[in-house]
Amino acid sequence: MNRQRILTLAQRAAREAQELFLAALAFVFVVVARLAPERAMVRAGGFLARHVGMWIPRRRQIGLRNLALAFPEKTEKERHKILAQSWDNMGRAAVEYLFIDRIWDFDPAAAKPGRIEIEGLERFVRLATDDKPAIVLSAHLANWELPMVAASRHGLDAAALFVSPRNRWIGRLVSARRRPVMGELIASGPGALHRLARALEAGRHLGLLVDQYHRKGPKITMFGHPTAANPIFAHLARLFECPVHMVRVVRLPGDRFRIELSEELDLPRDPSGRIDVAAATQIVAVIIEGWVREHPGQWLWVHRRWR
Repeated sequence: MNRQRILTLAQRAAREAQELFLAALAFVFVVVARLAPERAMVRAGGFLARHVGMWIPRRRQIGLRNLALAFPEKTEKERHKILAQSWDNMGRAAVEYLFIDRIWDFDPAAAKPGRIEIEGLERFVRLATDDKPAIVLSAHLANWELPMVAASRHGLDAAALFVSPRNRWIGRLVSARRRPVMGELIASGPGALHRLARALEAGRHLGLLVDQYHRKGPKITMFGHPTAANPIFAHLARLFECPVHMVRVVRLPGDRFRIELSEELDLPRDPSGRIDVAAATQIVAVIIEGWVREHPGQWLWVHRRWR
């Protein structure tokens, strides 16, 4: 074995050891964090993200640029406030992920409302019992993990696309925590589209987040500016002729949430009668823009949405 080969193997072993060490730290953090009071931890997460995030130069620059494009009528002070709220929301959502099984307390028969309320509960029930596949679209608003918990708790045979962490050990830890409360997770990357199609063929429900920039997607307009969006849902709906719904989460005062599921979207079609991918993608972007305008501090502004 030559010297270069030995060096390569040593570097690989060191990288693997580092990833395993970081995963072990993450595991210990999760175990310890879950021993602490959940609401206090969530508020601390929001406080920390709000005060640290606003001082990350690149992310602050991206967030403020996005806000200037979306809300040119607002003052710089107002845009800074929205960005701080966005960081607070991200910090809360990150910690809430550790307690996602405890947060869900929805019970339609309960005499006193819990922390979760659902608008369109009959639509969840209908999706779970109609024996048809469906695509449910969402955005990075409030705690965007909760719709998959709702699907799982209401008997929907659901699968969701997610971005797996680069650290495979942490990826396994995340999957192990998510699957019991969120159903099947399909990792993005090579082969993901095929696995999504197979899920629909099996009559399952797909959960997709579609509010971020997608380099190879169709050109759309959002907040009056050109960008590109993820068209995967439209391609799948065109191929399978399955219903497409939208769901959003709204963060409410008192550490509460409202989940809103729409009726089936009436997507535009081309002259042949099939779903028009570009036009459908634009329609969904318009809906998401409306959501963001309603609760701007609950959206993920630090993503490069316009490029």
